[in-house]
Amino acid sequence: MPPKLTGIDHVHIDVAEWERAENWYLDVLGFKRVEEFAVWAVEGGPLTLESSEGSVHLALFEREGHKGSSALAFGSTGQDFLTWKTYLESKGLTLRIADHSLAFSLYFYDLDNNMHEITTYDHELVREGLR
Repeated sequence: MPPKLTGIDHVHIDVAEWERAENWYLDVLGFKRVEEFAVWAVEGGPLTLESSEGSVHLALFEREGHKGSSALAFGSTGQDFLTWKTYLESKGLTLRIADHSLAFSLYFYDLDNNMHEITTYDHELVREGLR
């Protein structure tokens, strides 16, 4: 039997330019720079960001000519999902909402064409809320 894992430590995301990406993640998702790891943000990365709660970490790697390819799915309660929908629309993002029968997902893209998803399993609450 393999040893236990504590969870996902961080997710790698390739970006064209750190400052632009960092500003987007702060403005849209509320992620902030992890100052203690800022020394790593040289020669391509990573620039480490974390959610306001410190529960999600992103490692942004600066890649010249990056076209976007990462996909990152965040979890949410049903009520927060509906709030996220309104909030992301207020940021001018184009959203795709998918009803997966047991879950709902919001899909959107960052400035570097990386896809992001917010998923909830509170299907009935969201179905009613979207009516």
